This record gives sequence, C-alpha cells and structure tokens, in this order.
Amino acid sequence: MRTLENTLLVAIKILKNNLAEYTYEFPKHTTINNFYPKSENDCWTNGFCTGMYWLAYEMTNDEAFKVAALVQVDSFLERIHAKIVTDHHDMGFLYSLSCVAAYQLTGSAKGKEAALLAANNLLERFHENGQFFQAWGKLGDASNYRLIIDCLMNLPLLYWASVETGNPIYKEKADAHAKTSLNNLVRDDFSTYHTYFFDPLTGNPTKGITAQGYKDDSAWARGQAWGIYGLALCYKYTKDPKCIELFYPVTDFFIDKLPEDGVPYWDLDFTDLDNEPKDSSSAAIAACGILEMIKYLPEEKANYYRKVAEKMFDDLAKAYATNNIEESNGLLQHSVYAKSTAFNTVDDLGIDECSLWGDYFFMELMVRLSKDWKLYW
Repeated sequence: MRTLENTLLVAIKILKNNLAEYTYEFPKHTTINNFYPKSENDCWTNGFCTGMYWLAYEMTNDEAFKVAALVQVDSFLERIHAKIVTDHHDMGFLYSLSCVAAYQLTGSAKGKEAALLAANNLLERFHENGQFFQAWGKLGDASNYRLIIDCLMNLPLLYWASVETGNPIYKEKADAHAKTSLNNLVRDDFSTYHTYFFDPLTGNPTKGITAQGYKDDSAWARGQAWGIYGLALCYKYTKDPKCIELFYPVTDFFIDKLPEDGVPYWDLDFTDLDNEPKDSSSAAIAACGILEMIKYLPEEKANYYRKVAEKMFDDLAKAYATNNIEESNGLLQHSVYAKSTAFNTVDDLGIDECSLWGDYFFMELMVRLSKDWKLYW
C-alpha cells in the first residue's frame, strides 16, 4: 500500500527530473502515451506546471524548484504584456498558481506585476448585462455570451488583486460573478451545468448546456469537481452561506456517483456498464475542494468529508499515481481532457492520459494532507 509520504516522494522525484525539460519550455496540456510533449507558454494549463514547482519547493526547500519557477514567472510576465492567448477567463489558472504564488513565497516583484496585469485582463471580460465574466470568444458575441463553471477557480486572482491594490472593483465583480454562477449553474438535482448562456441585450439567463460533458443534461465529472472546489473558494472570500448550503448536495451528488474504486468516469452519468474512461483529475480536484471547505464546517460534517477526501487520495495513490519516472513523467494517470459524443462538439483529446491539471491537483492534495497549506488561490 502506498503511503502519503511515499507517494509524495515519488511525485517530487518526477518533478525534479522534469526540470531539465520543462523550465524554459512547458509540458503540453496532456501526455501522449503518458509522456508530456514540450509546449510554449500559450495554453490555459501552463500555470499548473509552475504551481507544482512551488508546491515541491515548499515541501523540500530545494532551490532548484524555486529557480525554475521564477524562470517561468518571467515567461508569464512576458505573456501578459504581449497578450499571448489571453482572450479567455483562465487568468487565475495561469497566474494564481505561478505569479501570486511567487509573490507569496518569495516576494517576487515580477510575480506581483504579472498577476495584477492578469487580473486587469480578466476584469475586461466582465459583462454588466448578466453580471458575469465571459469564458471564451470575442467579447459580447451572442454565440459565446456565457460563463462556465470553471471560472469559479479564477475568481481568487481578483480577490487577491483587490487586497493588493486596495481597489474594491476586483472584489465587486468577482462577487457578482459568483452570485450569478450560484444562481444558474446548479440544477434541481444538484448536478451542475458546465456552461450557461445569457441574453446579451437583457442579461437574462437563457439556457445551460455542456461543452465537454456527455450531453447537455448530464453531469460532466470535472465540471462537478470545479463546482465543489469553486464553492469552497467562494465561501472563503464571500462568506455567503449559500456556498455551504450548496456544497453539501453538490458534493454528495459527486460522491454518490463514484464507482467502487472511488474515481469517477469522465461524465457522472456513466457507470461500470458503459465502458467509458475514468477521469482521475476530477477526483483530485474534488478532494482538494473538500479539504478547503471542511475548514468552515461543523466538526461532525468536517470529519465525515475529510474521510471522503482521504479515501479519494488512497484510491488515486493505489491505482492511478505514477510509480516511477520510467513509467511516465506525469504524476497522475488515467485522466480525460475531452471526449466527443453524439451530443457535444469537442474533439477527442487527452483520453486516458496524464493531464497537467490532474497532476497539479494531485500534488496539491498531497500537500494539503501533509501540512497546513496557505493557498495560492
């Protein structure tokens, strides 16, 4: 049985070995045959690499991780100045884990500058009509006038910016987006929509659909996991009791859909009978969100959900974590980026592979279970 300590040591060894390949370049979003190709800093996932280096630095005090992470901070500063693929809402995924972390851990002036510029970039995507940050596409375009559940994870960048600058506008817009999300993304059965559209003229909500789930009325596993963690972060910053009210049933919906090995299929509508791939990243994300929210729950509830998160880690460590650097240069195998169906329009991508976010959240999960961790979010 792999222990937390042993699993973390293997992960740190893999990350240390990766520094030679992925310091001035980044791993691509997902592996090919369990090994990451190299990529430029032009994807929404690049911050997860730097975030893992910071987590490894915290756990080891190994200067090699700090040096590599600061090299990547330089790249993120260049990216936001040049606006390289920044026409989306994922500024938090990119800049909280790389640059806010750098500022928090080392006092990096470049990290602070880059993160504030990224917060400003995200602020530009806020729509007064509808009160939300547009996820993708040309601003105001009716075909993309929508939010997605993932954006709850990007809001902490704005809360951080509000504190650093003393300007309340960042917090005000983040609060507004959080409220809009809570009011629209959770269905009556406490599954979640991936994405929700609004009328550009009136701002009224119009419909919820999926982009990456099985179909519009199914529960995309990673989206449900973003919802769990997103509710925890929203409560951290807003103290809105609705976040906790929704956390219980949204999390329980996820838990109730888990197969025997504790790791969900890529959409929660699937069961063992469907012959569909698992998405290990969803379990890692959900477990991190649970460990964040239990800080604010009554003791009995907190103890129950902590045991759930610990079991998720045990299940991941037992059958999904990479055992050695010959096997993979990723940390967590059997993830799914996107899978096409008769009901969605995505292309197959990163199916049954490691994903950069899956690796990051698995690493964050281990750090959370090892120490009282100060969030980069």
